[in-house]
Amino acid sequence: MSAPATTPDLLYSQEEEDLRAAVRDLLSDRCEQSAVLARTESGEPHDRTLWKSLAEDMGLAGLLVPEERGGQGAGHREAAVVLEELGRAVAPVPYLTSAVVATEALLACSGEEADRLLAALASGRTVGVLAVALTTAPGDTPRAARVGNGALHGAFTGVADARAADVLLVPGEDGALYAVDTAADGVTVTPQVSLDLTRPVDTVTLAGAAASRVGDDASGAVARALRAGAGLLASEQLGVAERVLTGTVGYLKERRQFNRQVGGFQALKHRLAAIWLEVVNLRATARNAADALAAGSADAEVAVAVAQVYGSRVAVHAAEEAVQLHGGIGMTWEHPTHLYLKRAKADSLAYGAAGRHKERLAALVDLPGPSA
Repeated sequence: MSAPATTPDLLYSQEEEDLRAAVRDLLSDRCEQSAVLARTESGEPHDRTLWKSLAEDMGLAGLLVPEERGGQGAGHREAAVVLEELGRAVAPVPYLTSAVVATEALLACSGEEADRLLAALASGRTVGVLAVALTTAPGDTPRAARVGNGALHGAFTGVADARAADVLLVPGEDGALYAVDTAADGVTVTPQVSLDLTRPVDTVTLAGAAASRVGDDASGAVARALRAGAGLLASEQLGVAERVLTGTVGYLKERRQFNRQVGGFQALKHRLAAIWLEVVNLRATARNAADALAAGSADAEVAVAVAQVYGSRVAVHAAEEAVQLHGGIGMTWEHPTHLYLKRAKADSLAYGAAGRHKERLAALVDLPGPSA
C-alpha cells in the first residue's frame, strides 16, 4: 500500500552534496569531454574502466538495493544526484539502464535467483539490462518472448546498452520475468544506428536461449522499472541542461565581437535568462520525482509524468540554444556541444515521449482530453 502524501523535500542534504562532489571529481578526472568524443569514434562506446570506478570502487551501482539484499541501502534521491553528474558529463556508462531500471525490475522479484542477480548488479561487476525498447513508457505493454522448454525466442529492438550487458531481463509471454546470460548460445546483440552515441541501442535476438525464471509478475516488475527510469531520467536531463547552460555562459563571457564581450549583448542575456529559469524549474520537478520515488508516495506516478513532460522540453531547448549561441564552432564535430544535444534528444524519447506522459498525466489526475 502506498504511503500517504507528504510535503516533498526539494533541497539537497549534506550527504547528497558530498556524494555529488565525489562523483564530479571522478568524472572531471576520467571523463573529459574530449575523451567522450573520441570514444564515440572508437567502436567501443562504453567506458568500462569508468564504470568500474563508479560502480565497483565507489559502490554506486547498489544505491537502490537494500543492505540485506547486497546493496548500499540508499535511495532514489542519491541515485538522482549521481545521474545529474553523469548527465553533466554525458558519461558513456550503463548506470541508468543497469543500476536503476534493471535493478528496480529485480527489486520487484523475490527468490534465490532474483537475490543472486540483484547482489551481482549491486556489486557493479555485473551489468543488467531490461530487454525492453528504450522508448517504452510506464504503463505501456512491452514485447514479450515466446517461452518453450525453458528457452526463450523473440527479437527486441531499441534496447539501450544491451552490448554492455552481462545479463538480460526478459518478459515472457507466460507473464514471468526471465534472466538470460548474454554469452549463452542463441543470444545475438546487433548494434543499431543510434542518435546518442554515448547510450547506444541494439537489437537483441533470442533463438532458443536458455533462461532462468526470476519473477512471476513481469508486468509489475517492468512497470516499476520503467517508472523509476522515467523519474530519474529527469535528473539526468537536469544535468545535461545545467552543463550546457554553464558552458554557454562561459563561452559568451570570453567571446568578443566589435570589441565587445558577446555575453554583454542584451538579446543574448534574455535568451540565457530564459534557459536559466527553465533549468531552475526542471530542478524542482526532477527533485520532486526523485523524492516521491524515494518516499513511496501515492503521487509518485504524477510526479514522474510531470518531470518528463517538462524535463524533455527543457533539456532539448537548452542544448539547442547552446549550439546556436556557440556560433560556428558549435556546429562542428570537434566541439562537444552536439553530444549534449543528441543525449537530450534521445532522452526526450526515452521511457516515453512527452506526449505519452501528458496522456498518462491526464488519466492520473482525471482530466480527460477534448472529445473527438
